[in-house]
Amino acid sequence: MAKAAVSLRQRDILDLASMEPSEYELILKTAEEMKKLINRDIKKAPTLRGKAIVNLFFEASTRTRTSFELAGKYLGADVINISTSTSSVTKGESLRDTLLTVEAMGVDAIVMRHPAEGAAHYASQIVKPVIINAGDGAHAHPTQGLLDLFTIKQYKGRFEGLKVAIVGDVLHSRVARTNISALNKLGADVHVAGPSTLMPREVEQLGVTVHHRVEEALEGADVVDVLRIQLERQKKGLFPTPREYARIFGVNAARLALAKEDVLLMHPGPMNRGLEISPDVAYGDRSAITEEVQNGVAVRMAILFLVLMGGKPLEAID
Repeated sequence: MAKAAVSLRQRDILDLASMEPSEYELILKTAEEMKKLINRDIKKAPTLRGKAIVNLFFEASTRTRTSFELAGKYLGADVINISTSTSSVTKGESLRDTLLTVEAMGVDAIVMRHPAEGAAHYASQIVKPVIINAGDGAHAHPTQGLLDLFTIKQYKGRFEGLKVAIVGDVLHSRVARTNISALNKLGADVHVAGPSTLMPREVEQLGVTVHHRVEEALEGADVVDVLRIQLERQKKGLFPTPREYARIFGVNAARLALAKEDVLLMHPGPMNRGLEISPDVAYGDRSAITEEVQNGVAVRMAILFLVLMGGKPLEAID
């Protein structure tokens, strides 16, 4: 009996932990085609013409919100951005009422960022439009995880057996949790490093090797993913001073030299240059940080295409 084709049609994208590697593969394969469209002179396809997408962001964002907006528009959808600072949320409207209001306008998908963990899952239980989680607290950021996978595959061609070092503020990072979950499923060897005050309790249970010296994590690494120090989420006292953090844990040229010669360097952005990462490393030959931004558009195009159009052939983007 033939194996059923993987389809994401009308599938909420809430996290990567609940998805299968075959679904990752479908998204990454589709993103390859979408990246070709981005690099054309005319960045337009009628694939999502007639579809309406709302970006509902309860937290600030540049890369994620803009890339989702471009992703929808490149594929011909109508995209509306709602910032809570200029919405009825400032008048006391609840999340439930905001979601029901957006649903009543006939939208097909809601891309949502919210500071509360589990907010995207809650939204998926309340309304019928597809919900795409653009980050919920420190829980998950599935599209960032997928663009990181896409970038690793682009540069390394595989995941199995790669040593991936994730360095920095693991405690507050939805990116770290998302990537750890996906990379473990794909057979990578994941290491994390940072101050003990910036590590979740029982972090080993996530399936990682923990280091409190960044040099140990970087030694022999194939991929280094530097996390942003999320100063806005922290209470005082998690490390002495920014200068002290940079001295002990910052990824600089000397520390990166401990990794493999062809190491791939990533960062989800925005960067605190001179804190978690030195400028020469951020803009060096091994950095794919700018490439990640373009890959984010391609991956988000792929997700919108797949959840709204399902099994429609890829040729539809031509």
